Amino acid sequence: MATPTFTLGIEEEFQTIDPETRELRSHLSQIVEGGKVTLHEQVKAEMHQAVVEVGTNICHNIQEARTEVLHLRRQVIELADKQGLKIGAAGTHPFSRWQEQPITPDARYDKIVEELQEAARSNLVFGMHVHIGIENREMGVYMMNTLRYFLPHLFALSTNSPFWEGRETGYKSFRTKVFERFPRTGIPGFFHSASDYDEFIALLIKTGCIDNGKKIWWDVRLHPFFDTIEYRICDMMMRADETIAVAAIMQALVAKIYKLKAQNLNFRIYRSALIKENKWRAARYGLDGDMIDFGIQEEVPTRKLILELLDFIDDVVDDLGSRHEVEYVLKMLEMGTGADRQLQVFRETGDLHKVVDYILAETTYGL
Repeated sequence: MATPTFTLGIEEEFQTIDPETRELRSHLSQIVEGGKVTLHEQVKAEMHQAVVEVGTNICHNIQEARTEVLHLRRQVIELADKQGLKIGAAGTHPFSRWQEQPITPDARYDKIVEELQEAARSNLVFGMHVHIGIENREMGVYMMNTLRYFLPHLFALSTNSPFWEGRETGYKSFRTKVFERFPRTGIPGFFHSASDYDEFIALLIKTGCIDNGKKIWWDVRLHPFFDTIEYRICDMMMRADETIAVAAIMQALVAKIYKLKAQNLNFRIYRSALIKENKWRAARYGLDGDMIDFGIQEEVPTRKLILELLDFIDDVVDDLGSRHEVEYVLKMLEMGTGADRQLQVFRETGDLHKVVDYILAETTYGL
């Protein structure tokens, strides 16, 4: 079996914000239309008009991905500025209400809203997705099965949505609780083979559950159209450095699991129900709680498990050329997640407008 390319593609969903009120504000597709001239298909509208998504080209290493992510952030900030708007990076807006945000006119979105009703209309959340190149579908399904165990670890690092409609939710990621209202979300089940996976999708299409595989919104999926494994669990993170660090770990995990498989070593597969327990803990506590180490059947501080994850991938990061990017996670452990920092600003000021200001400042960090 040919070694996968481990290429990267990163998609980031940004908030468009009124600089005066700090509320979400529709960009009326003007950012997208303006961006088509220079960014072409790398910028697109989403279901709500206060969301703009950008995606990198196929990147052959993490340095290319960093260059693209920084370029896209600069471009979308510049495009928004021309419309009198600001760009923010967080999993939810601290106080804007979904009821006041218009839906983008589009037949695809109309169909989703008609089917899912308030679950779709209220889905005003912002995520970060990462594609890793896997050209063999059998290996892709094996990856999907195996990577599930690590999803809560990655999710804990990304948590960046502690507020919802002006309330402190008590969660480090409330975005995931909003998105769970959709069908076909969360931790996927186990599949025995690529044909098993393909038959599952074909059955859903045949029975009218979905019209194509993109309507499967799991936290990780073998992409229905691209030769990639796609991570979908993460909140949108404030700093580009954070996005790149987590993407580097995602790439390294795929490379490490492939390396083990090539040596006839399998990583233990755990039940989805057990992994969901860790996902809930990550959503609730971020880095500050405990998760379950199922190997030893004990609770372990999440930060310790993150350090163990770094040890697990240590023997592949130099081959990938990503050691510097992966080690930024140590900085993330020190400064806390986006959710931690949002909450700190709120506790110091008592003002959610100041939290938005902080998000806006952090979104431009390092640009």
